[in-house]
Amino acid sequence: MIQASNVALRFGKKALFEDVNVKFTEGNCYGLIGANGAGKSTFLKILSGVIEPTNGEVIITPGQRLSVLEQDHFKYDEFTALDTVIMGNKKLYDIMKEKEAIYMKEDFSDEDGVRAAELEAEFAEMDGWNAESDAATMLNGLGIDTSIHYTLMGDLTGAEKVKVLLARALFGNPDILLLDEPTNHLDLDAIAWLEEFLINFENTVIVVSHDRYFLNKVCTQIADIDYGKIQLFAGNYDFWYESSQLIIKQRKEANKKKEEQIKELQDFIQRFSANASKSKQATSRKRALEKIELDDIKPSSRKYPYIDFRPNREIGNEVLSVEGLSKTIDGVKVLDNISFTLNHDDKVAFVGANEAAKTVLFQILSGEMEPDEGEYKWGVTTSQSYFPKDNTKIFDNDLIIVDWLTQFSEIKDATYVRGFLGRMLFAGEDGVKKMKVLSGGEKVRVLLSRMMIEGSNVLILDEPTDHLDMESITALNNGLIKFPGVLLFSSRDHQIVETTANRIIEILPNGTIVDKMSTYDEYLESDEMARKRTVYDVKSDDED
Repeated sequence: MIQASNVALRFGKKALFEDVNVKFTEGNCYGLIGANGAGKSTFLKILSGVIEPTNGEVIITPGQRLSVLEQDHFKYDEFTALDTVIMGNKKLYDIMKEKEAIYMKEDFSDEDGVRAAELEAEFAEMDGWNAESDAATMLNGLGIDTSIHYTLMGDLTGAEKVKVLLARALFGNPDILLLDEPTNHLDLDAIAWLEEFLINFENTVIVVSHDRYFLNKVCTQIADIDYGKIQLFAGNYDFWYESSQLIIKQRKEANKKKEEQIKELQDFIQRFSANASKSKQATSRKRALEKIELDDIKPSSRKYPYIDFRPNREIGNEVLSVEGLSKTIDGVKVLDNISFTLNHDDKVAFVGANEAAKTVLFQILSGEMEPDEGEYKWGVTTSQSYFPKDNTKIFDNDLIIVDWLTQFSEIKDATYVRGFLGRMLFAGEDGVKKMKVLSGGEKVRVLLSRMMIEGSNVLILDEPTDHLDMESITALNNGLIKFPGVLLFSSRDHQIVETTANRIIEILPNGTIVDKMSTYDEYLESDEMARKRTVYDVKSDDED
């Protein structure tokens, strides 16, 4: 059990939290949600002891071990991936290293023998003999191949480090598990593995995530941060959303009835206060009026952008033909002779563990990169807008937002352009912010504004939900569902893939594709995909 008791956190006169009292109990997975800036990550840091609250305290059941998903990707660069995972259980790792040091001694003494025996007993009690195999199983489940388990963290890619650090947090059955955005940079297969792990985890989990499907799958309760308070709701994210909307609706309806009652009482008092025969009734109604109090319904800190992609022209039957595309990057063939044709009503999700392959394909189709072999052809009625995964170059300029966005608008009018920015929550002076100073979430909203103002009938989006909050992801999801044109996209957000795509193209590890007309969930359940994955898993093991 971990509990926040009367916790407050203030920065000067500004209070991020006030009088927070919440208890997180064993056997539950809590989804910690709230608008950007509400303090989700900060609250996890308070619970873990990284930040001291201004008032109040955090209480943890004595003897329980708390584990946190590390955010420093360079902290363990001098350790192997496997050792980094085992270090998640510090006590066990320290015992392992002390044992090793004793057995390495040339002048092994009687005292060393006694100490080694003590350590062996403690090691066995902590199931230490299975530590390496347990750690390896976790790494494999998250997609870290056995061949790199003994590779130094400093030699791993950023995506691989993320998975190792996640395995480190999960290792050793911690009593309390704090996870801040654990699905970030995970492919959909790794997310699915994590979902199953947390569903079967029997201790306490508190997780921050913008992935609605993930929260629905793993959470038993939702901890909602709003107005500087934290309120618990039983159930998953969808149940919280319905419950919170119902509560607001009920309060508004209750206030409406009270307002009608107040008006009736005021009208009666005004009409009969001077009438002697009605004076007692008027006085009685005055007392009744004084007792009526309207509920204080504060505006939520959540703000939803309005995303609506409207093509300037209807798309024809000929959309895109791809013939024999191949591309090798740094000696690795990421695309190998792939071919497909798009139809005018296709919404295609590109999936698969190879992130680079999807990005390379999108860069080729958007004209930013040339293939080594093969060709592609867009239909004459098509117009494309591209949302790149890496937007660094786009924002490396001295323009202000409104001037940059005007370049892509047929109507060169600042008021018209500001209308699109307003939909994306850039109010007032936000439009004169310089491009290079924008936050990650602001950059994404600017790029989505560009896609709306361009009015293209084909959208290519490479991981558009990165850096977005839950509200913006929901708005984007709705916008993509309503879009009447053709979509080519990749996303780690299961719900966006499932609710938007009617066609799935998986890029396999060898650079070829599996192409199927279906929803994502249907595709995951298909025998064909299971067979393909088994074939390539076996092939990978044989190569090792």
